[in-house]
Amino acid sequence: MTKPLIVITGASSGIGAATARLFSDRGHPLLLLARRLERLEALGLPDTLCRRVDVTDFDAVTAAVREAEAVHGPADAIVNNAGLMLLGQIVDQPVEEWGPMIDLNIKGVLYGIRAVLPGMLARGAGTIINVSSVAGRKTFPNHAAYVGTKFAVHAMSENLLEEVAGAGVRVVTIAPGAVETELLSHTSSERIKADYQEWKEAAGGALDAAVVAGAIAHAYGQPPQVTIREIVLAATGQQG
Repeated sequence: MTKPLIVITGASSGIGAATARLFSDRGHPLLLLARRLERLEALGLPDTLCRRVDVTDFDAVTAAVREAEAVHGPADAIVNNAGLMLLGQIVDQPVEEWGPMIDLNIKGVLYGIRAVLPGMLARGAGTIINVSSVAGRKTFPNHAAYVGTKFAVHAMSENLLEEVAGAGVRVVTIAPGAVETELLSHTSSERIKADYQEWKEAAGGALDAAVVAGAIAHAYGQPPQVTIREIVLAATGQQG
């Protein structure tokens, strides 16, 4: 049987790219969204539509989903993975760093949900997987604005679950601890980056992105009548 379409945002690297590889290996057609189109195409995955889309642009997200559905059928799941981590303290973090995190980590998730949800509700089936963070459950030094956006992802997911569970749509929140990705590189403070790296090494290292992809696939692979509402995972040595 032909497997259904999976949509993955932020698929050009890290967790998104690892998730794309895994679902492709399992025979799913994919819609991959990111701003770096060349990185998406370099994955070389079959039955995959790659589009340069900024997920803070609702119309662009929706258009890409409709285009993919016209080719591969309805989207059975979306993995809202696109995100931005800019660490800093409220007292001195450049205020212009807050807006992009709010737009991408909150609005981008909402836009991805909205692009697929009406169809899922009409069909009475579908899975929405929102990639959050342990930082969506507890606070960390130098994380104030970022933590706020990830707490929002958890809250939106829980509220969405209340809205759609009775219609057969599943909502899953994935909350990883430190993961070996490009996220830290965007932080502007070299001191904070060094402290974070030291903290990560003290914990014995971070998770491989493929491990998080496996958790995403595990949640998706449950029977339709079963929802794993949240998966929290971290390297064994990570205490926070």
